[in-house]
Amino acid sequence: MASRVFIDLILAVKIVKDMDGALDHIDRYGSNHTEAIITKDYERSKEFLEKVDASVVLVNASTRFNDGFELGLGAEIGISTSKLHAYGPMSLKELTTTKFTVFGSGQVRT
Repeated sequence: MASRVFIDLILAVKIVKDMDGALDHIDRYGSNHTEAIITKDYERSKEFLEKVDASVVLVNASTRFNDGFELGLGAEIGISTSKLHAYGPMSLKELTTTKFTVFGSGQVRT
């Protein structure tokens, strides 16, 4: 299924029973841009971090931390919501993507 990007005040949130439920929900409604989980079990969150395909995956932190400045990349000049960002001739560098992981304990960004 194609990734979903909500250009509105919409959240795709679900309380799930287990990790499989979380991964299924993200597979169906995820954006491949920013995905987060709230959990008490940091050990189990490692599976989430490994299996979720997104540019930023967060554990117990606000999705608003997916920001160029917050990630140490400097000011943003644009945002790509797709995996492949280059056009024209490409080398290995253009065919790779970066995945950031963020661990928190309930932090939010206002």
